[in-house]
Amino acid sequence: MQRQDFGENPTEVRDTNHYEKEYVHGFVEKWDELIDWRRRYESEGTFFIDQLKARGVKRVLDVATGTGFHSVRLVQEGFDTVSADGSQEMLRKAFENGFTYGQYVLKVVQADWRYLNRDVHGEFDAVICLGNSFTHLFSERDRRKALAEFYAMLKHDGVLIIDQRNYDSILDDGFSSTHSYYYCGEEVTAEPEYVDEGLARFRYRFPDGSDYALNMFPLRKNYMRRLMREVGFQRIDTFGDFQKTYHEADPDFFIHVAEKMYREDDVSGSYSTAVSTARDYYNSDDADAFYHSVWGGRHIHVGVYEDGDTIDAASARTVERMAAGLRLAPDVHVLDVGAGFGGSARYLAGTYGCKVTCLNLSEVENARNRAANKEEGLDDLIDVVDGSFEELPFHDNAFHVVWSQDALLHGGDRIRALEEIVRVLKPGGEFVFTDPMAADDCSRDALRPILDRLHLDTMGSPGFYRRELARLGLSVEFDDLTPHLATHYARVLRETEAREAEISRKISADYLDHMKTGLRNWVDGGANGRLKWGVFRCGN
Repeated sequence: MQRQDFGENPTEVRDTNHYEKEYVHGFVEKWDELIDWRRRYESEGTFFIDQLKARGVKRVLDVATGTGFHSVRLVQEGFDTVSADGSQEMLRKAFENGFTYGQYVLKVVQADWRYLNRDVHGEFDAVICLGNSFTHLFSERDRRKALAEFYAMLKHDGVLIIDQRNYDSILDDGFSSTHSYYYCGEEVTAEPEYVDEGLARFRYRFPDGSDYALNMFPLRKNYMRRLMREVGFQRIDTFGDFQKTYHEADPDFFIHVAEKMYREDDVSGSYSTAVSTARDYYNSDDADAFYHSVWGGRHIHVGVYEDGDTIDAASARTVERMAAGLRLAPDVHVLDVGAGFGGSARYLAGTYGCKVTCLNLSEVENARNRAANKEEGLDDLIDVVDGSFEELPFHDNAFHVVWSQDALLHGGDRIRALEEIVRVLKPGGEFVFTDPMAADDCSRDALRPILDRLHLDTMGSPGFYRRELARLGLSVEFDDLTPHLATHYARVLRETEAREAEISRKISADYLDHMKTGLRNWVDGGANGRLKWGVFRCGN
């Protein structure tokens, strides 16, 4: 019987073309024990079927057929399905399973994803690549080529559905699995025996004592999303174990649903869950009344404090400090990302005469911003745009300066937000921002009260921003002003408690209770070294 051969150093086998040697006959014959078709059918329900039917899909290309579970399911549901795989052994078993599970004759074709348009003909409404299969590609060149081939096989409004293990959790926190959704066989174990940033080697053990291994590339979620965007997919929804909302560390698997349809102007439809949550929050009557009352109606960000400062004065000092290091003049165009009430924009326009575009997700705050700009006679210098910083509705190289204060933490995909900021920044431009962050050595669990309050899964950190901004070609300087974070939230808490009788007439008691709890968590996190804050100055 054919046996797997990884050579003398199995963890050195990091070759896309090696997968055919891994799916040997004995392993393929046992693969359905690992999946357990009945239990997997029950666990995933109609998720994939619903995604396809909601988009009017008729013709599907299953590029990772394996032993045929999803191909058979699609045929049962009436989809015109072509079943492709790179492994002859897998296709043989899939064809056999087609007969076993309904007397279906699957249309099978052996195909290498990197040459998919050579091996498979025609256009499809959907391409599916399931079962963690994409992680068999070990080079970025191969991954980009495969995604480009998937994209080309789709009709103009087609959809790609692709899944992956939650390698972020495995790499960062270690492996755990409920085996509740994908690998449902109760008597089979599927666990990593070696993991680094370039390899996840999994061992599969079966009840008869046999075991096999697979070498795979550990794809990080946001890296995978970025690759799909760069190939041309515009809207990408990512689910965790079939759920739209989840904590990043919890799911065993992520499922990406990527649409080829091009949306020239519609950015609001692509808001991530985190951005939509923040938008709903800041549009609420309670939030609007609280921030307008307590901060004074100009700012919604952390202040730099001196003795005796009001919140408004300290917040204004942060703006002055950030602006002092920039090359600002009347011919400079600034983008304020997450502009809030627009106080910073009015300071920049009024002091330096520069043009400012405010981008903000809250229509309620934007209305206040526009009214204040008109009242101060600055509406000819300041534009206010509704939108998300994860999909900036501006041309490349549009701004001399990008400015942001305590807004990036609200994004569900901060890497995407940074990429968008760098995209719209002119050559030689400047990016200055602040953001409440986790300390580099702080665990996610330690921040859970703050994360839950903000409906976030993670926060950025100084190390994260340095690393990602350097990757994008920017120089980075960080002025650590962390002590002001705890001072600021303590000051806001004190103001809230002192004025509670007054502001409770227009703000609900439930909101105020939750706000005071949240403020205490911020104060505690800052005082105990779990949080960081300061000014980043970046240039290209």
